[in-house]
Amino acid sequence: MTDTIEITMLSSVGDIPAAQWDACACPEAAEGRALDPFTTHRFLHALETSGSVGPGTGWDPRPIVARKAGEVIAVAPLYLKTHSQGEYVFDHAWADAFERAGGRYYPKLQCAVPFTPVTGRRLLTRPGYAAEGRAVLLAGMAQIAGQARVSSAHVTFCAADEVPLAEAAGFLHRTGQQFHWLNRGYDSFEGFLADLSSRKRKALRKERARAQGFGGTIRALTGDAITPAHWQAMWAFYQDTGARKWGRPYLTRAFFDALHDMRDDVLLIVAERDGRAVAGALNLIGREALFGRYWGCVEDHAFLHFELCYHQAVDWAIAQGLRRVEAGAQGEHKLARGYLPVATHSLHWIGHSGLRRAVAEYLDAERAAVAEDIAMLTEDGPFRAPSPGSGR
Repeated sequence: MTDTIEITMLSSVGDIPAAQWDACACPEAAEGRALDPFTTHRFLHALETSGSVGPGTGWDPRPIVARKAGEVIAVAPLYLKTHSQGEYVFDHAWADAFERAGGRYYPKLQCAVPFTPVTGRRLLTRPGYAAEGRAVLLAGMAQIAGQARVSSAHVTFCAADEVPLAEAAGFLHRTGQQFHWLNRGYDSFEGFLADLSSRKRKALRKERARAQGFGGTIRALTGDAITPAHWQAMWAFYQDTGARKWGRPYLTRAFFDALHDMRDDVLLIVAERDGRAVAGALNLIGREALFGRYWGCVEDHAFLHFELCYHQAVDWAIAQGLRRVEAGAQGEHKLARGYLPVATHSLHWIGHSGLRRAVAEYLDAERAAVAEDIAMLTEDGPFRAPSPGSGR
């Protein structure tokens, strides 16, 4: 007789021991660094304990856990949402259309890492349980959405290999686009520049020289080199950027204090002038990638944003032998700096048949447009001919 798999919804990731969660989220961390720091227990729990998610935020934690014969075999970070902010996969038009037609779009279920447009596994399973664990998590989300009478369930920035099973389970597939820097075995930044067209190479050298001549120093800090004073500076930078982009920053000051306990997984690129931090970029470190998250400044200097967020990140990734740099959502300006377009993926279960049909038709057209855009941008990329990957 096959053991029954039981799905449980929790009210906090803190309701499950970290070891059990991480056995699904990052089993590879037993031998070193996690592939994805964002789905680890401590990162998700820090969002909760800092008040960045939870009561009053519109992000109410509802993580789900699958157990087989009493053993945790799969987990997923799930939230009950009362808005669509902080997701970076925009469904505002769907919500507006449904509510104009008399429907109620919110609340909805969101399987995601809050405020984090970074691709990674969302259906987290113990080794050996990938197929059945993913299937039961997807079925559980759809069942919970139906029973709770919420409009929809969304899985955003999921891994590409999670898509086929989700489509078979009735989820709609959506694609988007980001720009990532890919390491093709470079031994230095100059080696990377050699891959670019002459015009782009000269432009980036001039850009870096202008940025580095801002009148101060630039430092890359990780681990114990990061002090509480650096977090105070990053909080000021984050508030400034958040206020301009979102109106209200998503993360609390307490979250930055929590990140200090994760400082071995953090890279800060800080620009200092006259003994004061004037700009900074916050990155998290994965086993294979560097993930750029937040930038801010209290002084404006030409090209300093590009230097701290993109060029310094590439420098550090090459030195550490990382495969790629993911510099966040959107931004075709990244293309000129060696970051190439890649597809992102999300999954959407919609209960109302009319809304589902309309969204499905829209997504068919959108996927084609995204694929065409990626192909065109790649063709027009900054690399010299022959392009990387074609036997240079």
